[in-house]
Amino acid sequence: MTDVAALIPAAGAGQRLGLGPKAFVSLGGVTLLERALALLAPHAEELIVAVPAGFEEEARRLAARTTSAGAGAARQVTVLRGGATRQATVERLLAASDAAWIVVHDAARPLTPPEVVARVLEAARRHGAATAVLPVADTLHDVAADVAVAREELRSVQTPQAFSRVILERAHVSARQAAREASDDAQLVRALGHPVATVHGSPWSHKLTGPEDLPWLEALAFARTRVRG
Repeated sequence: MTDVAALIPAAGAGQRLGLGPKAFVSLGGVTLLERALALLAPHAEELIVAVPAGFEEEARRLAARTTSAGAGAARQVTVLRGGATRQATVERLLAASDAAWIVVHDAARPLTPPEVVARVLEAARRHGAATAVLPVADTLHDVAADVAVAREELRSVQTPQAFSRVILERAHVSARQAAREASDDAQLVRALGHPVATVHGSPWSHKLTGPEDLPWLEALAFARTRVRG
């Protein structure tokens, strides 16, 4: 049995961004998919990627280029066609691996530091499930109730997230049977009644969602190059 598999659900069409599937958008000359593969490869023996239909061969080409460039400690890269939703895609990716531990990471967070992956995986090994989070910095207001919301106990949830395979499988089976949808896997695990440990994420893990995010991420990528270089 494989120890750790990294799952990359990158099957979205990227409609809000308007540049095609986000996995193939370039940031600083490197696609988001390549960045995700390079980030996760040192932490997993197996990388499993889901992309939109028709993009499988392009994803395999990028994966081969990434691993041949020395980024791939992983023994195997598998590319699959994604499902109708992110949740269905993760379930499909999970079924393609027998790994004991699963890391799930969104390619849309291309600048996540490697130490965040390590922290999340370590916490998952201790607690069975873990996710990266950040404290909420902004003042929050509930417009429906017209009241301020205390932010001290709130956290912004990021990826990566990591789980015992057994726990994540149970969470997805339970969700499918109950027709329950969630925006991430940690919510599905909590719905089982299993706690999910939280570890400090990173402001670098900004998510590419809409057109306004791209210039911000380009600036961050440039700043990181300057800091490292």
